[in-house]
Amino acid sequence: MSTVDSFGAKSTLTVGSTDYEIFRIDTVAGHEKLPFSLKVLLENLLRTEDGANVTKEQIQALGSWVPTADPDTEIQFTPARVVMQDFTGVPCIVDLATMREAVTALGGDPNKINPLSPAEMVIDHSVIADLFGSENALERNVEIEYERNGERYQFLRWGQTAFDDFKVVPPGTGIVHQVNIEHLAKVIYDRTVDGVLRAYPDTCVGTDSHTTMVNGLGVLGWGVGGIEAEAAMLGQPVSMLIPRVVGFKLSGEIPAGVTATDVVLTITDMLRKHGVVGKFVEFYGEGVASVPLANRATIGNMSPEFGSTAAMFPIDDVTLEYLRLTGRDEQTVDLVEAYAKEQKLWHDPSRELSFSEFIELDLSTVVPSIAGPKRPQDRILLSEAKSQFEKDILNYAAVSTTDSVVDLEVDGTFPASDPGSVPGEETEDVTDSDVLISSGHPANVSKPVKVTTPDGQSYLLDNGAVTLAAITSCTNTSNPSVMIAAGLLAKNAVDKGLKRKPWVKTTLGPGSKVVTDYYEKSGLDKSLEGLGFYTVGYGCTICIGNSGPLIEEVSEAVNENDLAVTAVLSGNRNFEGRISPDVKMNYLASPPLVVAYALAGSMNFDFETDALGTDQNGDDVFLKDIWPAPDQVQTIIDASISREQFIQQYATVFEGDERWKNLPTPTGPIFEWDADSTYVRKAPYFEGMTMQPDPVRDITGARVMATLGDSVTTDHISPAGNIKAGTPAAQYLTEHGVAQKDFNSYGSRRGNHEVMIRGTFANIRLKNEMVAAVNDGQIVEGSWTRDFTQEGGPKSYIYDACQNYQDQDTPLVIFGGKEYGSGSSRDWAAKGTKLLGVKAVITESFERIHRSNLIGMGVVPLQFPAGESWKSLGLDGTEVISIEGLEQLNEGVTPKTVKVTAEPSEFSPEGKQTVTFDAVVRIDTPGEADYYRNGGILQYVLRSLV
Repeated sequence: MSTVDSFGAKSTLTVGSTDYEIFRIDTVAGHEKLPFSLKVLLENLLRTEDGANVTKEQIQALGSWVPTADPDTEIQFTPARVVMQDFTGVPCIVDLATMREAVTALGGDPNKINPLSPAEMVIDHSVIADLFGSENALERNVEIEYERNGERYQFLRWGQTAFDDFKVVPPGTGIVHQVNIEHLAKVIYDRTVDGVLRAYPDTCVGTDSHTTMVNGLGVLGWGVGGIEAEAAMLGQPVSMLIPRVVGFKLSGEIPAGVTATDVVLTITDMLRKHGVVGKFVEFYGEGVASVPLANRATIGNMSPEFGSTAAMFPIDDVTLEYLRLTGRDEQTVDLVEAYAKEQKLWHDPSRELSFSEFIELDLSTVVPSIAGPKRPQDRILLSEAKSQFEKDILNYAAVSTTDSVVDLEVDGTFPASDPGSVPGEETEDVTDSDVLISSGHPANVSKPVKVTTPDGQSYLLDNGAVTLAAITSCTNTSNPSVMIAAGLLAKNAVDKGLKRKPWVKTTLGPGSKVVTDYYEKSGLDKSLEGLGFYTVGYGCTICIGNSGPLIEEVSEAVNENDLAVTAVLSGNRNFEGRISPDVKMNYLASPPLVVAYALAGSMNFDFETDALGTDQNGDDVFLKDIWPAPDQVQTIIDASISREQFIQQYATVFEGDERWKNLPTPTGPIFEWDADSTYVRKAPYFEGMTMQPDPVRDITGARVMATLGDSVTTDHISPAGNIKAGTPAAQYLTEHGVAQKDFNSYGSRRGNHEVMIRGTFANIRLKNEMVAAVNDGQIVEGSWTRDFTQEGGPKSYIYDACQNYQDQDTPLVIFGGKEYGSGSSRDWAAKGTKLLGVKAVITESFERIHRSNLIGMGVVPLQFPAGESWKSLGLDGTEVISIEGLEQLNEGVTPKTVKVTAEPSEFSPEGKQTVTFDAVVRIDTPGEADYYRNGGILQYVLRSLV
């Protein structure tokens, strides 16, 4: 609520017969040249100016923004609302429920713990593609989802009644970001404040990185960690520096044969190379008008993959058309148009705006692409996919010592020249159409394995086989052009008599029920089902790692023979160990290419020269023969998608099915914790908390828990997927009577800190390099470290070692490389780090969200001096670490650097010397310093409220 109006910005806008209070941007000098995104921030400051958190000086600084200057002015951004998905949302509500008890213990009012900004949660991350390829897959997956997650869902239903301004979209409805753009987002928000109807730009923060999808609709929003989201719900502004804004000029039009996915992979590649971490990206120019809203949303969605905070499109006629199509009422649409034009937020390609940096793309130059095998920014031209695969497979496959595969013994000897033959057996069982082409591999990585299906068919499975093909993820399932293209390609393939390869698990996860509507109306659902693409659920599924098991005999062959198989998904994330524990290489592709790869069956495939199969006449069929023309796609879109579909599907969006309605729901303002629950437990962050925080202390006598390389993602730090048998998390669940089949995923267990601590750094692909010293010099993958509390510093599970360190009151530090914490806005990556006893993380660079999350949990993020790394400084993890200079924070001073001393220990190699260096302190704003001084953002908020 604004208590100050230094600029006389308060005014009235009349739309139809309704008056709205607005805060005029044009009352601030310099507003004319500001990019769209900064105008939204300017209005936000004008409306929330209170003379304390938001001051006249901050507003003037934003108005006189210098595009080329490095960010140095802190502002306080107050989002209009908070949007969550259930993996990150459940721990938010757990924390809020715990805070109610903590407030009571400190003598405060528990009802003060209530969202002050509207909060909406879409339950979309829990459905797992256990069943696939059959008509009952969807129904059974939802049943299993409720069986697994009943406790969590009961808890969320309690939250829906216990907290004001908190709405839940039940399971089986859609993906959070698609529901956001199709229904929740208003573009211009209207809300009664102190009895006056006020209009202002819709803005949001979300507990998922891809909240930026809403940027395509002209809504400024981005992903934050759950801890930041909780603070925002409780009325705390988001502390940030006025960012640099990269102007991205679009020209030309997308050519035939190229999809929105190809465009976004191209933009991701360009912006990663340019460098946009911590910056806003804003699209402008004549080409903007030719970009459909769904394509804008696809581009906005992958902002985290570029590294940018947000990737904005301005408001224009395309925005209004989309609002009408998706069922928004005319008053809403009229308000958006009138407000945007009044406040100069309407896109005018002729107006010259100021940007910090410039980049340009002629859309007509985009060509088909995929990305992989482990990062979204690693773009590969489709025409070069096979040759690039032949290079990349060398990093993943178990390499033969011979120059050919003739003598390779795997269930028989398979000559490279005849991959279909099995010595000593008749070869009729293994036909050419069944066999994965393996002779095209580099000779030393072909490893064909005979697999027999339950119905007696046989085929050879080799390195590079596509074992999972998934149309999935908010990025693409919200975009009719690529979804219809996938359906048409499937239709053309079925008409030609083509079939998916028998080792490919195929899944379809629509982002909303509107997709199912238009598939059924066009008849394309039957074509997709003809290739095995049955709907498995309305949720995030494969992209979050909820892919379920591979085909059983395929999984057995992969694990018994250590095959490097692949997944192709229309998602935005393909990090190591994320998609499936059986799959080493993951590729992002457009939905029609996902279908094409299901037909090809291998990444060792060239779509230009290799046939997908033969038609009824025995003629070869190539991808170009079944690729749909753009006018075909548009014709079906025009005939199959209508405003009425959106109105009908979203009319009951918060109601849920009978399963949801019949869940027994606890009542009352304080949650009654179940001591036996393995899903929802009281959070430990406020135990022993007092009104005054303890002073900040320097770190002494610390041990190194991990020495890590570049691009360690939040998936490496806190995986969301399967809980592997035998691991500390699995042991805990077993001890609490949970059978292995009911382990569920780490993501679904985020309401239980006991599971999540044990799952921190538990990714099966994590490479902690310090373990090599006790593993014959070989880096071992998985959740391993050295336990220096034990004689010899043996290899140990990270959780077990950390417990031993905590028993001895030994603090821990982590060494990392570049882009530490990239990927999802996963608060448990910071929460788990904190609860394991880590006090500092020292890296070459951080991704934005994880850095702020660490501070939000009271862990200090530090960077090695420019150009240095733990390796270049000669560190190996055996040292004892001290960090001096942090205590300056007690005096209200945030040091720019602190002194780090690494002394050799009894575990260090002989002759090792003490190393000292000045580490850069990445506490970037005064607000972050306050959070760190308080031991974390939640403690800061709690003390503020009491």
